[in-house]
Amino acid sequence: QVQLVESGGGLVQAGGSLRLSCADSGRTFSRLGMGWFRQAPMKEREFVARITSSGSSTLYANSVKGRFTISRDNYKNTVYLQMNSLEPEDTAVYYCAASYSSFPGVRQSSYAYWGQGTQVTVSS
Repeated sequence: QVQLVESGGGLVQAGGSLRLSCADSGRTFSRLGMGWFRQAPMKEREFVARITSSGSSTLYANSVKGRFTISRDNYKNTVYLQMNSLEPEDTAVYYCAASYSSFPGVRQSSYAYWGQGTQVTVSS
């Protein structure tokens, strides 16, 4: 069974950095494609980044490309989102998600499991 728990959110000034972590307590993590999504106040949840099961391929939303990096450690059953040069527009609840597909897409429907979310607030 897949159970995802995010951590690492918080309050940071614009230009700062945060690293989010998402740990899976299950036994199938290395076979799962993983993604990060976010939902800002009064907005729909949107795709941020995804990584394939092996970690060989990543994909980013245009709004975060060059600033955010997704990575994973299959020995620790953990996926990370390193966020640099944060902007107030990055303020949102960030969710990690797991897909049965090794190469998941950007659609939320591609992901079967979701974490509870972690709040990221960027002050100007």
